[in-house]
Amino acid sequence: MSDILFIMSIKQKSVTYLEISANKAGQRIDNFLYTHLKGVPKSHIYRILRTGEVRINKGRIKPSYRLNANDVLRLPPIKCQTIIPKVPNANRLTELANATLYEDDLILIINKPSGIAVHGGTGINGGVIEGLRVLYPKAPSLELVHRLDRETSGCLMIAKKHSMLRRLHNLLRCGEIHKQYLALVQGHWKPRRTQVNAPLRKNVLKSGERIVRVSPDGKSAITQFSIERQFATTTLLKVKLLTGRTHQIRVHAAHVGNPIAGDNKYGNDSFNQQMRHDYNLKHLFLHASKLDIDLPEIKYHLSIEAPLPPSLQQVVNNLDVKI
Repeated sequence: MSDILFIMSIKQKSVTYLEISANKAGQRIDNFLYTHLKGVPKSHIYRILRTGEVRINKGRIKPSYRLNANDVLRLPPIKCQTIIPKVPNANRLTELANATLYEDDLILIINKPSGIAVHGGTGINGGVIEGLRVLYPKAPSLELVHRLDRETSGCLMIAKKHSMLRRLHNLLRCGEIHKQYLALVQGHWKPRRTQVNAPLRKNVLKSGERIVRVSPDGKSAITQFSIERQFATTTLLKVKLLTGRTHQIRVHAAHVGNPIAGDNKYGNDSFNQQMRHDYNLKHLFLHASKLDIDLPEIKYHLSIEAPLPPSLQQVVNNLDVKI
């Protein structure tokens, strides 16, 4: 059978059965459904998974279940209006077209601009993946390998083939894709503080906003920090993630008393206002600066660096002047 035989319509009136091809093997069922049930809210997808309306080989599965080749997927009747994903405006498309750091037949790596979400959603006029699908009409299998917060800039991986997506997801699960970030934080970072190990718990407010807090009953979260530059009242840090929790760097930095400059969710309002007034910092100073990929089984090795965007580089230049 083809990779997927189901096309979302306004109403699916009967149960549908799909056979999963080898190209889809390894993908999480929730991500598969979110991609292919265009217009169906995530809340509805998780509900039909939780209630057992979605089944694999006649059995109930969890959202974390990973598809296998030849799995038979049962989809219940769907009553949900199809929503055509919004596309970023012309200026954003131009920005994305000029953001390429590396490209081959398997992967695209861009220097994601700050201020654009990786994918569209409620109240968002299109994201990175929607824009790239417009820019790459001959690459129908484009998929995000991972995510960056909307205000975070830097290296973002997009797989061009499902086989590469599976390989990269396996590396991410094993912590074998090495990612480095640059973050400007408030105050002087203690040189001996090379690691923050504090469990994180994610809460979703009624508005849908996600808030992450350090909590004893949270998930394990470990972040490594090292000083890149010390300024009069701020510190530029190199950061490496040993786990990949939502907002991990931002919450860990704030937890130890050194919030990231420009962080409107976890940061210090008066510090952010000062940085905006004195240094024209208009958004979060967190940048995914480098990543290393090693896939020896296919002799594939990459080391990619993303330069700071001009707006953040100018902040650093101005901080240099005032030392």
